[in-house]
Amino acid sequence: MNDVRRTVPALEVRGLDVYYGHSHALQGVDLRLDSGVFSLVGRNGMGKTTLCKAIMGLLRPSGGSVRLRGDDITGLNPARIARLGVGYVPQGRRLWRSLSVDEHLRLAAGMRRGAWTIERIYETFPRLAERRNNGGGQLSGGEQQMLAISRALLTNPQLLIMDEPTEGLAPVIVAQVEEMLIRLGQDGDIAVLVIEQNIGVATAISPRVAIMVNGRINRIIDSARLAADRELQQRLLGVGQHAGDETDLGTEQVRDEPTARTATPAAAPKAAPVKVYVSNPVLPTRWSQPVPIAQIEAKARTVSTSVTRLDDTARQGRERSAPTASGPPAVIVVGTLDTKGDELRFIRDIIAGHGLRTRLVDVSTSGRHISCDVSAQEIALNHPRGGSVVFGADRGASVTAMAEAFARWLRRQDNVAGIISAGGSGGTSLVAPGMRELPVGVPKLIVSSIASGDVGAYVGPADIAMMYSVTDVQGLNSISRAVLSNGANALAGMVAARQQQSAAVDRAKPQRPAIGITMFGVTTPAVQKITAELRDDYECLVFHATGVGGRSMEKLVDSGMLAGIIDLTTTEICDLLMGGVFPATEDRFGAIIRSRVPYVGSVGALDMVNFGAPETIPERYRGRKFHVHNPQVTLMRTTAAENAQMGRWIGERLNRMDGPVRFFLPEKGVSALDAQGQPFFDREADEALFRSLEQTVRQTSNRRLIRVPHHINDNEFTAVIVGAIRPMLGRLPARRRQAR
Repeated sequence: MNDVRRTVPALEVRGLDVYYGHSHALQGVDLRLDSGVFSLVGRNGMGKTTLCKAIMGLLRPSGGSVRLRGDDITGLNPARIARLGVGYVPQGRRLWRSLSVDEHLRLAAGMRRGAWTIERIYETFPRLAERRNNGGGQLSGGEQQMLAISRALLTNPQLLIMDEPTEGLAPVIVAQVEEMLIRLGQDGDIAVLVIEQNIGVATAISPRVAIMVNGRINRIIDSARLAADRELQQRLLGVGQHAGDETDLGTEQVRDEPTARTATPAAAPKAAPVKVYVSNPVLPTRWSQPVPIAQIEAKARTVSTSVTRLDDTARQGRERSAPTASGPPAVIVVGTLDTKGDELRFIRDIIAGHGLRTRLVDVSTSGRHISCDVSAQEIALNHPRGGSVVFGADRGASVTAMAEAFARWLRRQDNVAGIISAGGSGGTSLVAPGMRELPVGVPKLIVSSIASGDVGAYVGPADIAMMYSVTDVQGLNSISRAVLSNGANALAGMVAARQQQSAAVDRAKPQRPAIGITMFGVTTPAVQKITAELRDDYECLVFHATGVGGRSMEKLVDSGMLAGIIDLTTTEICDLLMGGVFPATEDRFGAIIRSRVPYVGSVGALDMVNFGAPETIPERYRGRKFHVHNPQVTLMRTTAAENAQMGRWIGERLNRMDGPVRFFLPEKGVSALDAQGQPFFDREADEALFRSLEQTVRQTSNRRLIRVPHHINDNEFTAVIVGAIRPMLGRLPARRRQAR
């Protein structure tokens, strides 16, 4: 297909109306599919199959149009539509019982020339090759569905329509169909419209999902959000409700919700209560307006469950894989539109003037409905306890709840080109946690009245740029216009440069995998030797273990930017547990646990707690062994009891790592100060650490704790580290691209 044709939507449905007698089955349906796989879901009787038949010419529309790659096919007969390039897999398969598999395929082959041949079908579905001489009536349900799909593929369509392709299939066959659809989306040669009632399948194969209600497209929604939010499924689709329940389908305006970046949401507790939203007293129409969040929440009822469904488990497994970006990237302009609306729209217009797509997102807590792309009410529904938690009388609690809801919403987006906000302390605290969830490298900028002070609590380990607003962000004036313009243009420049850089990357050129390595001054010799050994094959990123260093490294792990970890220096645990000035957080090792990235670790610098000048040392530590590193840094030697405590803490985290783990114990010392003749040399304290780890860690073939009879900075020890990481990275499987 030529490039010009590819720029035209594969399918464009406009204002489609279909009647059965006096019954208005399709009511002004609008739908657009550019490429890839697109899912359409809805309850029985909503008009999904009618839409398929109308596109295929099996039903004649009374109004509207259907276009295939720009060509109007409305009202053509089905044979003509098939020859133009529309393949159809009908609900119920519709096979001939008397024809063999091979005869079915030969009947379909040859309509249109293309990549799909009978030989390729047999390669794709080996089971059909085994059953090629069996009749249609002798096949299992899964085999029949494979044959129905194959029959449509052999017409080499531009557009493939599949009506309930997983209906009545066993879970293992459903998984096979899902994988096949994902591959079709990745190939990009065929656009696929999938009609499904299986939410897990619909959200796994498509980046966005259209929801059909009463013959209309009620909304088009980010699939990651729909998959992760059980309450939303219940409210929109009635998932998990009793037969007599109705869902509140008319409470939202019909709208397209383009996607942005996605990250894995936290799993809900297995026995958590579930809210079920009941019907509106008035049936929805296409002109229905949003219902206030309080009214939606007030009508909800709560049920409890202690059962984890099989499809929930499968869905959670899929959510752990970060989806690739889909659709055009967008710059998020976010803030409290009830008080900063003029300023944020000013920023948006400047960014849009650079030719970049924007989404204006409201995180106000006043509860007012404000014109924007994503409303505060919609953001609030992402809070684990529901939207009503966000709009309360306590402003502090509301801001905290909205910040959590926004962070959860932003994690579910998968094509964020950049993000910018403007506000005071409240607005900054609302958006900063969400920004920190985005991968390193995605441009992030906050224009704030607090940016000239200590912004560590807002920036954390992320690459957030802070710009001082000079005047308060309160109205547009000559100063605020200049500052906001600079911020908007700066972000637009970062986004444009990043897009150009991404487009210019030579994907054929092999890229060195990146490895994160932790270092402190007392483990520098070891890190230098390790990086010298690995730099030809790997990009070695060294992080100074000062609290934020470890967090930054794990931020890159969560962003999927590191292929492996050499956590040589875990000293931040000392400061976390003993009150030092360079502490880790309780989530230290959390990214390794979540990502299962190959991990080589050690106990570097666990012999010391970091304090400031001597006079700042807590009174409870007076009389301990200290070493003055410089006038502003004082080191305290850890005791045997403290080492045992750290061993248990680290060991418990190692036990939660499911990826390959090798953790090494240098018997002759854990830092430059912990060596024969040095001030912190203490074999008894080190041995307490080693024994505690050995007693805590549950060793398996994949998780090993290994003693090495050398000092951490010895050549022999670093050779062991290098020898451990190389085969672990060499065994890394190629990551399967996700059709998101």
